[in-house]
Amino acid sequence: MKVISLTTTNYKRAKHVEIKPDPDGNLVIVAGKNGQGKSSVLDSIAAALGGANSKTTPKPIRDGEDRAEIVLETEDLTVTRVFTPSGSRLTLTSKDGAKYPKAQAKLDELVGNLSMDPLAFTLLDDKKQLAQLLDLVDLPFNPDQLEAERKQVFEERTAVNRRVKEFESALAQFGDLPADLPTAEVSVSGLLSEYHEARNKNEVLQRSQQFVESLQAQIEQLEEQLAKAKNDLSEALAGVDPNAKPIDLTAIQAQIDGAEETNRLVRKAQERGALSFQFEAAKGQANQLTAKLDQIAKTKADGLAAAQFPVQGLGFTEDGVTYQGVPFKQASSAEQIRVSMAMAIALNPKLKVIRIQDGSLLDTDSLALIEETAQEHGYQIWLEVVGDDIEDAYTIIDGEVAEPWLAKL
Repeated sequence: MKVISLTTTNYKRAKHVEIKPDPDGNLVIVAGKNGQGKSSVLDSIAAALGGANSKTTPKPIRDGEDRAEIVLETEDLTVTRVFTPSGSRLTLTSKDGAKYPKAQAKLDELVGNLSMDPLAFTLLDDKKQLAQLLDLVDLPFNPDQLEAERKQVFEERTAVNRRVKEFESALAQFGDLPADLPTAEVSVSGLLSEYHEARNKNEVLQRSQQFVESLQAQIEQLEEQLAKAKNDLSEALAGVDPNAKPIDLTAIQAQIDGAEETNRLVRKAQERGALSFQFEAAKGQANQLTAKLDQIAKTKADGLAAAQFPVQGLGFTEDGVTYQGVPFKQASSAEQIRVSMAMAIALNPKLKVIRIQDGSLLDTDSLALIEETAQEHGYQIWLEVVGDDIEDAYTIIDGEVAEPWLAKL
């Protein structure tokens, strides 16, 4: 459906405007200087179809009047919206005069998103483009909530990875340790006790051996004392192990000499073990957070894949809208307008009407592209332009459509 007739009376700044677009054309230009009511004409289309509330339109009635009326006709329906100080009233009739009991519900079935202005969309900054796109698309997840969760996990993983690096650097300073290093520190006092005990035994053994040698000499020299010497020898030999050998003090001394170094290495190994435990724990935590980030990214990717965007190839990141995987703003002006027009068309499949404000910003090529796209898809473009000498335009002066000769004065 297209608009075949629009009559706006006392709506906002419009006094009485009647427009019957050329049935063979696709472009309806509403022109005029600022403050003359041309925006009110385009707004009346949305007001007739979707209504106007006190928040979006606090004063729908022209100053000095007590009633406003908008009558919009399509090929199949006639919409009449009346505004009074007490509120608004809607009447919807078919071509045969039958009234729809649930008029607004019927319109809601037909009307898409008339607020989608293709030109205005291309002029928004990245964040506002993203906000408008998200308003138009039903996503299976909350983008703000998912992004907040991703940022929190990313910051947490960054902090953990910083600790991983610190542990890794600390571990690298320990170098290689002996493979046979004991797990506990050596007791120096114990080794000293063992050493002194062995030395005492060696001294006793040495004195005993010297005594035996002395007795043997006496036997050789003093035959007369042989009996007594033999008796003494027997007693002496009873307390001596003939196979006993002196204890090697060198090994014990070596252990004593190396005890401090051994203990230093043991302490180093224990400290390294503790750091290694923390290092592995931090690495495990970082891996878990990385997996969580991957899951968030997958949730977002799956959601985007399942989302029904108005135009194929549209998407978004936290920075803004993308098209074919690159920022929308990097596309050419023609490409941006072409995509924005495709979005507006997709969002208004039944009522084939698109409103464009600030049409004065369009250059000749962009305007031709919009008109060509509208003609290709059978859409009607209502274009607001600043100026009072625009060819084939409905020029608004003081809320009314001026005669061509008057508009040029």
